[in-house]
Amino acid sequence: MSQTLLAGLARTTRPEVAVRRFLALDAVVTGANGIAYVAASGPLGEVLGVDAGLLFELGLFLTAFAAGVAWLASRQRPAAVAVKAVVDANVVWALLSVVALVAWLEPTTAGLLWTPMQAATVAGFAGLQWAALRAASR
Repeated sequence: MSQTLLAGLARTTRPEVAVRRFLALDAVVTGANGIAYVAASGPLGEVLGVDAGLLFELGLFLTAFAAGVAWLASRQRPAAVAVKAVVDANVVWALLSVVALVAWLEPTTAGLLWTPMQAATVAGFAGLQWAALRAASR
């Protein structure tokens, strides 16, 4: 990803600020998703064709993960190793979402649309965070 594109997406020319902004965006979106899964696991489970208990547990995980990412985003200079761990976790989440869709989930049409869409979003966060981290380390 080019410096110019990264700067435009983050609305800053300072890569260390871009890292924090992309982490913060990830925390907000992931936290909202997690809270929705916890608060409405039954109805969302029916809509997506996913077990409500699984959604509830995923929601707890996502909420805790989002809190950690938010904390990291609040640091003046997030540690590169911690940012890399977030990137890795996002990549694993995206891959496991697709594997789950193919291997064991039996989703509704909404679930068939939602799962790859959220996997692509999470993979996008990973890509933005990685690019910003690389730019910041130069």
